[in-house]
Amino acid sequence: MAYHKKQEFKTDEIKASEIAKALSHPARISILKFLVQQKSCICNDIVEHLPLSQSTVSQHLKELKNAGLIQGEIDGPRVCYCIDKENWKKAKEIMQELFDIKFLPVKNKCC
Repeated sequence: MAYHKKQEFKTDEIKASEIAKALSHPARISILKFLVQQKSCICNDIVEHLPLSQSTVSQHLKELKNAGLIQGEIDGPRVCYCIDKENWKKAKEIMQELFDIKFLPVKNKCC
């Protein structure tokens, strides 16, 4: 019996999964859409925009920041959030590469 070594995940595959996880909640999509239209934003502006509590919005912001899609800057007692443009561009490239994979022709139906 032959054993095959497991294939290691490439960095872009790991990053794609982190991005997908960050995009997996509708509130995070709304936050990103809101931030894309702003120069910068404080958390209270986002809370006013969404029907969610401050603590829930903060948790979603943390997930987006961990994925590198947004950045936060401390400004006195508040944190201003904005899109991390460099990481946003890289995320778009990584996800586009995934969706651009061409299907190989198959002889039989899959399902």
